[in-house]
Amino acid sequence: MKRHRAHVGSLELELMQVIWRSGAGTVAGIRAALSRPLAYTTVQTVLNILHRKGKLQRNLKGRAYTYSAKVSEKQSAIEVLRDLIDRRCYGSGEELMMRLIEINYVDQKQIGKLQQLIRQESTTCPCKEQQTSLPHS
Repeated sequence: MKRHRAHVGSLELELMQVIWRSGAGTVAGIRAALSRPLAYTTVQTVLNILHRKGKLQRNLKGRAYTYSAKVSEKQSAIEVLRDLIDRRCYGSGEELMMRLIEINYVDQKQIGKLQQLIRQESTTCPCKEQQTSLPHS
């Protein structure tokens, strides 16, 4: 069984988004940038959890830690998608695409763009098996 990376919850994601936008920040600075009021200790606890999960690095400057992202927003999104595919789509990217098409989340124009991207990537992808087209709905 595959081991999944530490899941990031909605509050953790909210704090990560502030850090991705700002580059780095202290507990007080991150708290001030949030769109809703949270206790200082809540923000501090969640930042410490993210640090333990390996999502943030922190450096002591004076008496306060400055937090910055160890993973980019894109890397984080890829982790979430891989986890979704592994746990809910039986490890199949095709299954995910079929569900997106099934619920009309992807339209024909987007499918055409994806097919073009797949053709471009197929020339550079070191994958063993490459799917060169997407199923049509």
